[in-house]
Amino acid sequence: MSTAAPQENAAAATPKRSGSSPFRRRPREEAHSNEVLVHGGLPMTIAGYAAMIIAFAIVAIPLYWIFMTSIKHRSDIYTTPAVWFPHSVTGEGYKTATQSIPFWDFFRNSVIVTVILSLAKIVLGVMSAYALSLIRFPGRNLVFIVVIAALMVPNQITVISNYALVSQLGWRNTYQGIILPLAGVAFGTFLMRNQFLSIPSEIIEAARMDGAGPMKLLRKVVMPMSWPTLIAFSIITVVNEWNEYLWPFLMSDDQRTGTLPVGLTQLQNNEGITDWGPVMAATMLAMLPVLALFLVLQRHMIKGLTAGAVKG
Repeated sequence: MSTAAPQENAAAATPKRSGSSPFRRRPREEAHSNEVLVHGGLPMTIAGYAAMIIAFAIVAIPLYWIFMTSIKHRSDIYTTPAVWFPHSVTGEGYKTATQSIPFWDFFRNSVIVTVILSLAKIVLGVMSAYALSLIRFPGRNLVFIVVIAALMVPNQITVISNYALVSQLGWRNTYQGIILPLAGVAFGTFLMRNQFLSIPSEIIEAARMDGAGPMKLLRKVVMPMSWPTLIAFSIITVVNEWNEYLWPFLMSDDQRTGTLPVGLTQLQNNEGITDWGPVMAATMLAMLPVLALFLVLQRHMIKGLTAGAVKG
């Protein structure tokens, strides 16, 4: 009698393996669920690839047309319908572009203006973002609101006042007249501030407890953790300053201070038919430095733009 009861209890406690448990999905239901999942995700996958192809075509086709026009003969440029694949190529467009205007003087000026402006914006952007994110002082939020408001003001609105001021100072046709009015850093301050705020506060507090001052904290802790965002900020700044046209056009009179976008307009003939071969050749030469920079650092740029999106 004493041994029968434990055996009955053990048999009752042993789970049945008949597969009839209501908590276990049957094979037919599981296969149906996987089929629904596959069919539900396939349209979205196709739509994603289609959008990617369209975006690539929007960017690649103009670049291809610029390059092909730069190596076409003049007779192939003005044919109808357009010639997408010329039978023969020539380098006369590049020769004309570099000889008909002081191309390399404009190129030198663009390098000088871009390097100085980029360094100024990067340094000022990092320092102002550090102050607005990790240093407490009265009116810090108000200053940041002013920075955000500056992002909403187009540069064209301040052109007239800046032009009058620079002219009164006698800085027309000088590097400082081109550089100083463009040295605002609202975007860089906003971007770097978000990155600095995403750094865990425990790391900042630990560095301060170890005796790190403001500059040492920035140099030894904050900046090493913010390199991707800084690289993204640097690339965006370099590209914007390299392509800047309106303000250098208003400030420069000749090749002494004129930048490359200003010089390219001298290749266009306002009185007759423009020879688009040299224009496109000069455009290709102007694009190569920033295009090479982007191709080398594109991974860091994408990582940097998303680094400050999530805090923690």
